[in-house]
Amino acid sequence: MKPIRSAALAAALAVALATPVPAAEPAVSLQDAYQVLASKRFVDLTHAFGPATPHWKGFGEETVKVLYTIPKDGFKVQQFTHVGQWGTHIDVPAHFHDGLRTTDQIPVTEMLMPLVVLDVHAQVAKNPDYTITLADVQAWEQKHGRIPAHAFVAMRTDWSKRWPDDAAMQNRDAAGHAHYPGWSKDVLKLLYEERHITASGHETTDTDPGTATDKEDYSLESYLLGLNHYQIEMLANLDQVPEAGALVFVSWPKPEGGTGFPARVVAIAP
Repeated sequence: MKPIRSAALAAALAVALATPVPAAEPAVSLQDAYQVLASKRFVDLTHAFGPATPHWKGFGEETVKVLYTIPKDGFKVQQFTHVGQWGTHIDVPAHFHDGLRTTDQIPVTEMLMPLVVLDVHAQVAKNPDYTITLADVQAWEQKHGRIPAHAFVAMRTDWSKRWPDDAAMQNRDAAGHAHYPGWSKDVLKLLYEERHITASGHETTDTDPGTATDKEDYSLESYLLGLNHYQIEMLANLDQVPEAGALVFVSWPKPEGGTGFPARVVAIAP
């Protein structure tokens, strides 16, 4: 070992050797995390679905058939027939784009996220054709800070209060044209390309507003799914969760190569 040639270096070494190493912080266990989560408020953001469920105009109705009953054993089996995009459901990228991710290819790490709620229900109450704006996002960030990466961003319009009345959901005028709120390209672009969110959702049957889908324009949904992200349509109870500070868990069955399926969405709120 070479001798220490500097008095300053020698002094520094002496201080370092005399300073106790701080004890490591105790790790938070999964049981600790569970106790925290279990103490919070759980809010179901999912509609129950059935044969009369509101749906996109191009879909048929659901049928439910009882296939087997054995009363003495309490055994009953039902057969449900409906499209994948039924009730509160997931739209995966393959719904619009061949070769992009299907229901079984979304990793479970994309199912638990911070929940961001962009509340525009007051604007929608005045104008059913309202589309969310950058100013709405800026207002949220002024109150709560930058939208976190990997978040799930839900647009609250209170349109789900019209459930399960399909005619009220579509809100057609005397000429048969649909009027319901939707996203905007500017906002989706900001959220996905700059804030790097994981997924988004809304209460209506479509990403695009009714004035667009009325003309068979689904360009906003195509844009979002084309980024290889997923969305949830026909959410419920967004009025029962805060704009910030909650978590959301999204789950769905795992059909091989599926383009969409009914989902279960649960918020964990402070």
